[in-house]
Amino acid sequence: MTRFPSVFRAMPGALVALLIAGLTGCGGKQTVRPAEPVLAEKITGPRLRIAVVEFENKTVYGSRLGTAAADILVTELAKTNRFILIERQKLEKVMAEQKLGLTGAVDPDTAARMGKVLGAAAIVSGAVSQFGVHTEGSDMLITESKRQVAEAVVDVRIIDAETAQILFAESGKGKTVNSTGSFLGLGTRSSYDEALEGKALREAITSFAANVVARLVQIPWSCRVAEMDGPTIYLDAGLASGLEVGSILEVIKLGAEIKSPSTGLVIGHKETRLGRLKVLARMGEDASTAQMIEGNNPARGDLCRMMRGVNPGY
Repeated sequence: MTRFPSVFRAMPGALVALLIAGLTGCGGKQTVRPAEPVLAEKITGPRLRIAVVEFENKTVYGSRLGTAAADILVTELAKTNRFILIERQKLEKVMAEQKLGLTGAVDPDTAARMGKVLGAAAIVSGAVSQFGVHTEGSDMLITESKRQVAEAVVDVRIIDAETAQILFAESGKGKTVNSTGSFLGLGTRSSYDEALEGKALREAITSFAANVVARLVQIPWSCRVAEMDGPTIYLDAGLASGLEVGSILEVIKLGAEIKSPSTGLVIGHKETRLGRLKVLARMGEDASTAQMIEGNNPARGDLCRMMRGVNPGY
């Protein structure tokens, strides 16, 4: 038999039933909209090398928001298994050596320099542009209910490391609610929940993560000629990128920059096609050997671009 506190035994049965119903709804509860799944959409082929820099924090809530936002996006991109994501320690070391910015405040030209140093196809940057936490609720004679609400707005952009073009830009909004309450002093009390920050950021980022993936996989995969030894060509891509033996790559010598007359930004390079090569063997995580099957031998630093429609699954 269930025993009730003496305050309940002195009350009429109907009131007791009402009080018990109230107690069952007083526990803490958090509500978060389910995130949309991030899918690679059956795209196969080598994995692009991507650098996600710490997001700029434009709010007054401390620098950890920028780091947290970048970490969440890295997690979402890693789930797809479509990218080689440059580790934060390596990213910070290289950027410090090159005296380049480490946050989403980087401009496209700086991002292009970062990409070349890191061997990245694209730089993903962004900003936490809005963030806030407030409490909503009401106090009545025998009940108290409180709701902590965290809201975030996160901006993201993808910069092509070859041309410094901004390929993609979008914003996402996230909102998380933590509900608490008490009944005649029983139940949970509202206190600040730091987990709300991460949950609001995650919802904002997952709202655009699938679009970021879809745009990144449109970037043509490429690598560089690392060295030449007679007919043997050494490439700076191997097992880690998923470059398959037998792949056919177009070999290109990049020439002068082509700039937009309206913006002054680099929109491409003059290209001279040298021919095609075939990947012969993988030498490890980041190296392969190849041989020309058509055209003239390349030089160190020349671009080798995966050819769509020629290689199976790409």
